[in-house]
Amino acid sequence: MELEIFEMFKVLAVETRLKILDLLKAKGPLGAKEIAKLLGITPAAVSQHLKILKQSGMVRSERKGFWIPYAINPEALEKYRRVLTEVCTCGCQGTGNWREPELADSGLESLKKYEEELKKELKAVRERIKEVESS
Repeated sequence: MELEIFEMFKVLAVETRLKILDLLKAKGPLGAKEIAKLLGITPAAVSQHLKILKQSGMVRSERKGFWIPYAINPEALEKYRRVLTEVCTCGCQGTGNWREPELADSGLESLKKYEEELKKELKAVRERIKEVESS
């Protein structure tokens, strides 16, 4: 299913849906009850959000007996990423390098702050790698 751009933003404007997408990206396929437990909300609420995410094409599911695992639809997310890149106004054109001109003219404090942000991001990536390796 292809969404209009404004519909995509409506789907992504709800924090719980973003949390569900993050969970599915981090942990792989999960059932509604497991998602509910991890997020601390009711399974009914999760089911409503999953329904919208599935209708948008961002999430897919396939029944396995009594269990219905939900997973990220990488093709749809890539398509929506391209749409976001097109409407992005930061000038990065999808590279994520929007800060380079800002940092080129900045002082030492800005560079140190940016370094700390990068260290935090690297730490999160390393933790995720350990999680995946231990599974």
